[in-house]
Amino acid sequence: MTETLSGVAPDTGPFRHAGGAHANVGVLLCHGFTGTPQSLRPWAQSLVEAGFRVSLPLLPGHGTQWKDLQATGWPDWLGALQGALRELRAECDRVFVMGLSMGGALALRLAELDALSPEGPGIDGVVLVNPSVKRNRPVEALIPLASYLVASTPGIASDIKLGSVKEDGYDRVPMKAARSLSQLWKIVQGDLGRVTQPVLLFRSPQDHVVHPSSSALVLARIASKDVEEVLLPDSYHVATLDNDADRIFQGSVAFVRRLALPTGQEAGA
Repeated sequence: MTETLSGVAPDTGPFRHAGGAHANVGVLLCHGFTGTPQSLRPWAQSLVEAGFRVSLPLLPGHGTQWKDLQATGWPDWLGALQGALRELRAECDRVFVMGLSMGGALALRLAELDALSPEGPGIDGVVLVNPSVKRNRPVEALIPLASYLVASTPGIASDIKLGSVKEDGYDRVPMKAARSLSQLWKIVQGDLGRVTQPVLLFRSPQDHVVHPSSSALVLARIASKDVEEVLLPDSYHVATLDNDADRIFQGSVAFVRRLALPTGQEAGA
């Protein structure tokens, strides 16, 4: 079941599925900056085929034209995910959050806030693919200033080694939105020690968008005891559409099964 929005192409719009045999286990997927759910649709489908309930929202300002993203910021993106997370919690006994790039930072922020929830823990695990939680080059320290001088810069979408596949994303990076993303980085960094949930992190050694120091920072600062890093040697940044995608899909399903399903139910969908 795919939701559609006016002005948004069907393949890039939000996706929800009620799940199958394990519909009491929910997964919230978070796409990246200037991207759309299209980059995570195969990942979402693999989780649906495993029997899980899946929610993959289209973040505000995304999926239309880059100028629409200028009017939004990280509180809007996070708010959309919080709404989707509340829906999953109402429908499921166990809930997991997963994200690519900026979606990884937003997934981590949800996990950080989960530790402060008066309702108690509501996130059972976190899966990250090339998470973006810090600037990649010293020049990016100028983003706040540049956002007042320049409307946009060249796009970052479709960093994929597999030549036959393209990511749907803006061909320009709106600088006001980039400034907001840099603010999100600082907030996420400051609270990484609150993350105690099990974490599975996939990282591409060859990534032309996010520097490997971003993943290293996450692994160094989170307080989780159950942590695994998996390298994706044949993929670039958008690894969910690249050569190692199946490794992500299979690893994510196994991670959720291990943590959410009683012994004896893990093999079946």
